[in-house]
Amino acid sequence: MASEQERRDPQKREDLDEKAKQGETVVPGGTGGHSLKAQEHLAEGRHRGGEIRKEQLGREGYQEIGHRGGETRKEQLGREGYQEIGHRGGETRKEQLGREGYQQMGKEGGETRKEQLGHEGYQEMGKKGGLSTKDKSGGERAAEEGIPIDESKFKTRTP
Repeated sequence: MASEQERRDPQKREDLDEKAKQGETVVPGGTGGHSLKAQEHLAEGRHRGGEIRKEQLGREGYQEIGHRGGETRKEQLGREGYQEIGHRGGETRKEQLGREGYQQMGKEGGETRKEQLGHEGYQEMGKKGGLSTKDKSGGERAAEEGIPIDESKFKTRTP
């Protein structure tokens, strides 16, 4: 998939347009477009449609739809397939932001989560994470070794 920056380059636009004419999706969300411009229009329309639907349903309703859709997709793909989608999405986002931008996003996300959980919750989460290995999750190891993990502390605190 081409980044926005790549799509601004006139020479790359020609190359991308040729790929789109051959049936390749070159714009995220542009699936089905038979030219670069068509894919850009499809992606924009889908984005706007999603924003309108989010306004109609409200934040909670929109999240519920996403959750149900995600669960359905996870059942269809199985655990490994679902993990692969997440991995590809992360790689795409890293490409879009660059190394420094991706690191900054992770740092900000970690700080936000730390604030949400508070000191005690963050410690408990770290204990579980510290138990994880390549072969087993921290939860699996904690269960096997009889180490208590209070996951209720992982829940976002309400103000």
